[in-house]
Amino acid sequence: MNTQTATPTLPSGRVRRVTEYIEQNLDKELRLTELAALVYMSPFHFARLFKCSTGTPPHQFVIRQRIARASAFLAQPELSIAEISRRVGFRTPSHFTTAFRRVSGVTPSGYRAEHVREEQPRDDGGPHELR
Repeated sequence: MNTQTATPTLPSGRVRRVTEYIEQNLDKELRLTELAALVYMSPFHFARLFKCSTGTPPHQFVIRQRIARASAFLAQPELSIAEISRRVGFRTPSHFTTAFRRVSGVTPSGYRAEHVREEQPRDDGGPHELR
């Protein structure tokens, strides 16, 4: 008799509902209780099943989504780091910088400097190579 049980996960529709909600509300504070309520679960049970479904705990998933969105904003030099941090839901620019460095390995201004260098044309009109 096979006594192994499958690891419980959230149904794909519920994962999609939560991830879409996160994407639409990155600029706001997102609490575990709020995300769990979207799929009618207790916060503990939701967090456990979300991690089993995505491979990432809910809080870490939200941080990574915020950093991904911030990376796109950093390509726009007219936005300050402080403005970008607010647009992606960080309370302070210093918390944003710490989280960005932890996820990407470089500070937001370092990322921006690398991105701007990549976009600069070479003398022959091609993209500038990073060395």
